[in-house]
Amino acid sequence: MAKKMKVIERERHSPPDGKLRARDYDDELARLHVELVKLQQWVVRKGVKICVVFEGRDGAGKGGTIKAITERVSPRVFRVVALSAPTEREKSQMYLQRYIPYLPAAGEVVIFDRSWYNRAGVERVMGFCTEEQTKKFLAAVPAVEKAIVESGVILLKYWLEVSPEEQTRRLEARINDGRKIWKLSPMDLKSYSRWYDYSRARDDMFVATDTPWAPWFVARSDVKKRARLNIISHMLSNIPYEEVPAEKVKLPKRQAAEDYREPDYPFKFIPELAWPAA
Repeated sequence: MAKKMKVIERERHSPPDGKLRARDYDDELARLHVELVKLQQWVVRKGVKICVVFEGRDGAGKGGTIKAITERVSPRVFRVVALSAPTEREKSQMYLQRYIPYLPAAGEVVIFDRSWYNRAGVERVMGFCTEEQTKKFLAAVPAVEKAIVESGVILLKYWLEVSPEEQTRRLEARINDGRKIWKLSPMDLKSYSRWYDYSRARDDMFVATDTPWAPWFVARSDVKKRARLNIISHMLSNIPYEEVPAEKVKLPKRQAAEDYREPDYPFKFIPELAWPAA
């Protein structure tokens, strides 16, 4: 593992707090993707269970980080869980009950894009639960997470820390970008003005749930590409995976056409647009 991570954490050409050159980012992400595929093969072969939780303010970069992790691995192994608002039935359940069915089985990596910590964050700040409910939740979570870990799950929790200036820039960019406007909900607009309420909620959450068996890891995310690489590298370094020897793949010989003839059928081909040549 040490030898492997030495390659992953090679010296980069960009300053430690500045933007990464596109080439540096692409090269490093490609290396990390290879390691994530090795992790996937190990998880499947050994029946390992991994749960990764991502939390942070709106615009902190959770979605982009999760996409960077999952874009080269199988969605059947790496499952992303992003739950919508609870139904009336779910509201009547024990709070954590809603999330238990999504925990990983053997051979799975489950990534929560927001998690049970909604109760400690957005629900508390926006008044969707009482202070008493929040206190009970924070008191119960360490024991629940200890039970999860003792059941054999590798549990990693990440908080993406974005500055108020960068959050403003990103949310304003969503307003003016037709590709991103769906990311800006009425709830995001309401919560944007409550920066310090969220800060207090985050601080209380850390104090209550940053435990030896399920610690919080904080990633500065003002530079999104740098944050993605840092988180993926950290995640890999905290999972004791090993490369699983793979059999060399060779394509079999394709069968002969024999009496097969291409059909005279009016296939409905889509129009081929005139794109500039490379």
